[in-house]
Amino acid sequence: MSETLTSSDFNFTSQEKFYKGKVRDVYYLKKDIVVMVASDRISAFDVVMPKGIPYKGQILNQIAIKMMNETRELVPNWLINSPDPNVSVGHLCEPFKVEMVIRGYLSGHAARQYKKGERTLCGVKMPEGMKENDKFPEPIITPATKAEFGKHDEDISKLEIISRGIVSLDDYEILEKYTRLLFKKGSELARERGLILVDTKYEFGKTKEDKIVLIDEIHTPDSSRYFYSNGYSERQMKNEPQKQLSKEFVRQWLISNNFQGLPDQKLPEMTDEYIKLVSDRYIELYENITSEIFIKSDLKNIKNRIFTKTENYLKEYFGVR
Repeated sequence: MSETLTSSDFNFTSQEKFYKGKVRDVYYLKKDIVVMVASDRISAFDVVMPKGIPYKGQILNQIAIKMMNETRELVPNWLINSPDPNVSVGHLCEPFKVEMVIRGYLSGHAARQYKKGERTLCGVKMPEGMKENDKFPEPIITPATKAEFGKHDEDISKLEIISRGIVSLDDYEILEKYTRLLFKKGSELARERGLILVDTKYEFGKTKEDKIVLIDEIHTPDSSRYFYSNGYSERQMKNEPQKQLSKEFVRQWLISNNFQGLPDQKLPEMTDEYIKLVSDRYIELYENITSEIFIKSDLKNIKNRIFTKTENYLKEYFGVR
């Protein structure tokens, strides 16, 4: 198999501290600058798989950059530049401890809860008589707590978020506004590319100037679910599964192998053949979401490539010679 980036241990110019997330490694630098390295790790049900997926980090990073550039006039974001296909450099923010999940269709987690008989999700009522993958009358916002590494995100209502002081009412209303603006724009972009943006999540933070901005990723296959628009209605009428572009196919593979991240469940083995299949699917996702041909980066000495390109950029940024 190709070399993958499953961990990083860089020491960049002006680096002060480091944080390892489920998929991204985050380096905190002086002057309130952050370097985010998108690894090839893949997680599902809040569990990181033991093997990486070739090109996954590059794909996530490049989709996020493209989408941030396409939405920055609507919602400000943290991004400054991308010196390497796997790397984003941006402004330091204090993250809000919630993920703003917005759903246009009854799919994924919402559909699983609905099948259990639940008709309220995160304090939001869902209509009766829906079937999986039906469109909601209006998109619903179903936030989740932002869990620490190795822990599960949890559903939470707007009322709980505000009453527990996780986010102030004024700030939360801005988060809701930005979430709806981004989802509307993302849906329009998807429609232009023959896709349906089914659901997604956004993360936000505050700069030192107290400005709320979009952070992390946006409209990637890890944070979003897409359907192909062609044939959607016909498949719904026939009660057939939707043809989709998302990480959901990995979740379904895990479910079929009796794994949902629950105690005492054993992770199934990801063979080289399956890893290649997942990599190919991510490339398909990239090309459909962006309408661009994916150009594979050099995977030989991937750590050295990332460090060299990023370090050279940072030295220039910080004026170090």
